[in-house]
Formats: sequence, C-alpha cells, structure tokens
Amino acid sequence: MANVSTTNRISQTRGLILGVGFCFGFTGLIWLAGDRLDAFQLRADRPVPFWYPWVSAAPTFWTRLSVWGCYAAHQLTLWWLIWRSQAQGSGYSNSLSRINVLALGANAGFITLHFVQTHIFYDGLALDVPEQSSQWSVILLLVIVLLMENQRRGMFFGRQVGGRMMAESARALRKYHGYYFAWATIYTFWYHPMVSTPGHLLGFLYMFLLLLQGSLFFTRMHVNRWWMLTQEVLVLIHGTLVALSNAPDFWQMFCFGFAGLFIVTQMHGLGLSVRARWGFLLVYVVAVSIVYSQIGIGQIHQVTLIPLTEYGVAFVLAAIVWVVMKLCGYPRATASAPDQAMAPPEP
Repeated sequence: MANVSTTNRISQTRGLILGVGFCFGFTGLIWLAGDRLDAFQLRADRPVPFWYPWVSAAPTFWTRLSVWGCYAAHQLTLWWLIWRSQAQGSGYSNSLSRINVLALGANAGFITLHFVQTHIFYDGLALDVPEQSSQWSVILLLVIVLLMENQRRGMFFGRQVGGRMMAESARALRKYHGYYFAWATIYTFWYHPMVSTPGHLLGFLYMFLLLLQGSLFFTRMHVNRWWMLTQEVLVLIHGTLVALSNAPDFWQMFCFGFAGLFIVTQMHGLGLSVRARWGFLLVYVVAVSIVYSQIGIGQIHQVTLIPLTEYGVAFVLAAIVWVVMKLCGYPRATASAPDQAMAPPEP
C-alpha cells in the first residue's frame, strides 16, 4: 500500500498485549475508586423483574446530557472509523494500521471519559432504557458470531448448516457486522455506571475486551480462532458469576447453557483431536449429572434453554437478513465475485 505509515509497524500481537493490559488495569481502577461512589443516593429498590438499582435518585438535565452526549460521540466515532477502514479496502494484516491505532485511542479515551462521567453524574443509559435492551444486544452479537462462523466450524458438532439462506446471510453479516457489534458493545458499555460490584467489574472487563477486538478490524488477530473463542467463552464466566450473586437458583442454567454452546459448536473450530472433543463432552456430561443429581433431575431441561434460544434466533435472523438482501437486490456471491468479507485462513 502506498499510504503505509510508521504505525503499521506496530505488530498485532503487541497491540493485543498492550490492549489486554489496559483492560485489566482499568478494571482495577474501577475497583479501587468504587467507594467514592457511595456518596450518591440511589433510587428506591422495587420488587419487579429486571429492576436495575444502579440509577441515581435525582438525575438532572445535565446528567442525561452527559451520558447520552458521550455515548453518541463514542458511537459515531467508531462507526466512522469502521466505515473509513472499509472504504480503504486495506485487507488483512499482521500489523496495526493508522485507523486501528485511532480506534484503540478513541476507545481508551471514551473509557476514561465514562469513568469521569460516572464520578461526576453517576448515571449510565440505564436511566432511560430497560436492562433487557442491553442484555439482548450482546445476545444478538453472539448469535451473529454463530452465523458468521457456520461455514468455518459448523453449527452442530462440526457440521455446517447448508443452504443458500445460511450462506448468503452470513456473507452479508461478515461485511456489515462491525457496525452492529460497535453499537452492541458501546451501548452496553454506556448503559452501566462504572461501579465496583463483582458483576459490574466482570462486565466492564468483558466490554473492554470486546472494544479491543472491535479496534483490531482488518488484522489477522481479529479473526484468530483462539482470541475469538476467548471472548465467546467469557460470557460463560460472567453470566455464571452474575447469576450466583443475583439469581443463585439459576446459575446452573447460565453455566451449563453457555458450556453447551461450547460443546455443540464452539470447540469444533479449534482443530482439536477427536479424543479431546470426546473428553470435553465427557466432562460436561459428568458435571451436569453431578449438579442436577443434587438440585433435582427434573430441572435438567435448564441446560437447553440458552442454546435453544441462540440457535433459534440464529435461524430467524438468517431468514430476516436473507429477505432483506432479496428486497434490496444485494448481489449474490459468484465464482467471479467471491465473498470479499471472508477472512483469510490462519497461517
């Protein structure tokens, strides 16, 4: 490329290591500063489903302006950087481009800004929008990953779900998923104030890592199967620990539900031996048997709820995307015009 600059000499590995270090370091800062937020008075708790208590009792106009204004600026900045990167058509690289560096800097800056905003005004977007919107934004992100990865690792035990609808919808999602992923992560990031409960700390660490992944677009690290799997599996840890704190009767649903996704789908993209895959399956079956023998075998159906939800939503989403492609006249992939969004194979 003629416009390669010195920033391209920063290796993707170095960028990842520095980024992960920042993620853990800033999570530690949230924990250290958590007690400073005790001075804020929160709204009264109510015994209703999905009640989110981390909202101030008396928000002002400036509270809303601060959080919505910062969120909008963050969102538009990342969307512009994604568009700019796609417009350049730079292809995948082992080093960071200038736009990667700008994205990393922008996310680090807005993370810092959210910390300051929390300690001045407290509230996140939870002030005005329901918690389900934040939860489902991330669930849909994980569903899109299932669709995009179908051609590489399959959907069920390494077997690909065939058909033009699945292939074409995945092709469109591979090209445009960055815009949705940026919205899902940034919206969820600004939804919560930076408080230091265990659930929030784990959640912010997870969001930081997703923002890091979103900053590495068009690097081979962005499509590294182990790095991608790490982010998929982290939701298992986060969901289980949050459930143990807030809904202890349902932790097993989150733990074994997300672990079931690993057994059925995710582990089959890692190149593991047949023996290793059978080993993971055996561990899963034994763990499920032990836990549900203690709490009641009649509740074992819980392990299917999260996988069935994600797989069901995946097929519905594929159908919706395919219909929209048809209505919009989106060109089909052909031998002369292949899927340009498909990432290169790992070396």
